[in-house]
Amino acid sequence: MNISARNIVKAYDGATGRPALNGASIDIASGELVALLGPSGSGKTTLLRVIAGLEIPQSGSVFFGDEDASQKSVQDRRVGFVFQHYALFRHLTVADNIAFGLNVRERARRPAQAEIAKRIKDLLELVQMADFGKRYPSELSGGQRQRIALARALAVEPKVLLLDEPFGALDAQVRRDLRRWLRDIHSRTGHTTVFVTHDQEEALELADRVAVLSNGRIEQIGTPDEVYDSPASPFVYRFVGESGSVPVTLRDGRAFIGERRLSLPVSSLPQGAANLFVRPHDVAIGEGADSLPARIVALRRSGATRRAEIAIHGAAGLIEIETPATATLRVGDDIPVRLLAGRMFATDDAAR
Repeated sequence: MNISARNIVKAYDGATGRPALNGASIDIASGELVALLGPSGSGKTTLLRVIAGLEIPQSGSVFFGDEDASQKSVQDRRVGFVFQHYALFRHLTVADNIAFGLNVRERARRPAQAEIAKRIKDLLELVQMADFGKRYPSELSGGQRQRIALARALAVEPKVLLLDEPFGALDAQVRRDLRRWLRDIHSRTGHTTVFVTHDQEEALELADRVAVLSNGRIEQIGTPDEVYDSPASPFVYRFVGESGSVPVTLRDGRAFIGERRLSLPVSSLPQGAANLFVRPHDVAIGEGADSLPARIVALRRSGATRRAEIAIHGAAGLIEIETPATATLRVGDDIPVRLLAGRMFATDDAAR
């Protein structure tokens, strides 16, 4: 099922309030797994709820395929929704939780009890909890509860599966395990799936495409590689992956830090002030024709590597570089560095 949200505007305080969504548009292909990624207040959960029909926008429309779903109820849209905190009924068994959406249907649309029982059995096997049907939510771990919440969402045979920070309440190891599991479930069921997260690692690992939101707008949408390797704006550069920036001056088609000319491409930016964004792996220690003098101002361990926070002489701002954990570096050392890659944005854009 294709999804298309077009020019969505939603303000919670009415038309005069600051909009949670300010003209957001997104097209999602049938069978895609798409992440809505952004910081708190960016509008990602509101967009998900508008798609579900749980929120009604002031303007804009939502299409499921060729059908305008904007005026349809949540039930008529046939979405499966998974909440961050599971929303399981504590007084019902696992099996009854999964069957709930089917049992509350009006009689004409309710499956026979034998069919419901078969669906429960199949879904428990799908989420790898075949022997848990008679247990209660209080007897399950957080990861197990989230699996049951997903099974319940799938029980109603939704056209679209929507997940709001589904792993946000879980610890790091359980999150990693469930990410792999969800990707496998998606591959096996083929549902069009949209999930909200503020965790960039989660979005890049799971999604076919990532939509990055800021201030109620979609800053960029693309594959994980496109969003990480070719950020469309300073905000995306800062939010997706680690980065630092230093001010540069552009003149005669070249970029300068002070009077030192950089060998990086300037593209079509106008002359004047700009900001150069780099990631830690874009910077290397070493002498060369284009090396810059820098000083180490901080060191920290990061897994198998060590991160050095450096200040380039004559430039405001700090950037990080990756070094081997065994490197003999100290805070205060002066070192030469080479900028291997990066991207420049005009100062007005970089302030966004």
